[in-house]
Amino acid sequence: MLTRRHFISTSTAMFSLPIAGPVLAENWPTTSQKASWDAQVTPTNYDPTTSNPWGLQPRFLPQRVAARDGLVPGDIHVDAVARYLYHIEEGGTAMRYGVAIARGNLYEPGTYTIRRKVEWPHWTPTASMIERNPEYAEFADGMEPGPTNALGSRALYLYVGNRDTYLRIHGTPQPRSIGGRASSGCVRMVMAHINDLYPNVAVGSTAYLYSAEQSVVSGS
Repeated sequence: MLTRRHFISTSTAMFSLPIAGPVLAENWPTTSQKASWDAQVTPTNYDPTTSNPWGLQPRFLPQRVAARDGLVPGDIHVDAVARYLYHIEEGGTAMRYGVAIARGNLYEPGTYTIRRKVEWPHWTPTASMIERNPEYAEFADGMEPGPTNALGSRALYLYVGNRDTYLRIHGTPQPRSIGGRASSGCVRMVMAHINDLYPNVAVGSTAYLYSAEQSVVSGS
């Protein structure tokens, strides 16, 4: 079973600069609307390794790390203890990002397939989510895309076989939750960070969500 012991910090990575000006969406956003929102959620002069207007602990900023031999490039591994997501790259490295995981027993360890990915998705809470959080009832018919949408700027949809689990790896309009247990089951990321990750994740990739028991303190 794979754990945090497979990853060792080695170097950092740079990503792209933001683009301009927000507008409102109706139904599915246009390319220009998505570009405008991307600019809105991306810090000025964005450097993923140092930009931190969200006040995150520095360890939750993106970092390139070494990955153990044998891990499959393209796969995702989520450490429930350290609150890290690792995206395995070619050449023995991985990009590591800080995440928030689900509250209490809502976190569901397992092996999932990413069968869908969406830029600026809609969000519709499940009946169980509305039961736990009655304030979600106003969104029972869905929430339009945009910077305040619960799924944020990007979403990776987790399936078991052909069954949608309703679990997602997604951006969040609540970046200060990163590092904690905050969601109703999903894995949350800072929107600027998942925007960097998103184009590098292929549909059909595997996502491993580890339990606390399967995670260990990293070692050199």
